[in-house]
Amino acid sequence: MHEIALTESIVEIAVEAAKREGARKVTRVFVDVGALSCVEPEALRFCFAAVSEGTLAEGAELEIACVPGAGWCPDCAKTAPLAERFGLCPDCGSARMRMTAGDELRVREMEVA
Repeated sequence: MHEIALTESIVEIAVEAAKREGARKVTRVFVDVGALSCVEPEALRFCFAAVSEGTLAEGAELEIACVPGAGWCPDCAKTAPLAERFGLCPDCGSARMRMTAGDELRVREMEVA
């Protein structure tokens, strides 16, 4: 389960940012997870409490926003939703779709005290 390592990185990012700002506690962490990122949001939630234990982020809420997949088709010059990483363009059927969204994992924002 690679979500443990990913969650460790999320906690590390949040704790380091909180320390830089002189915060005493991280209360909430907002994370964007792409629908095509191969990251399981519920596994991140499960790991977050354990990984954050003993850090400034202990007890913080993890808010996850799911980012839908999208891609650009150079053949029909359109952006379209993508349901799979190497999906075909839903408008023209081209296999040359270039993913533009949906593979991210990003700490977007956090709240501190």
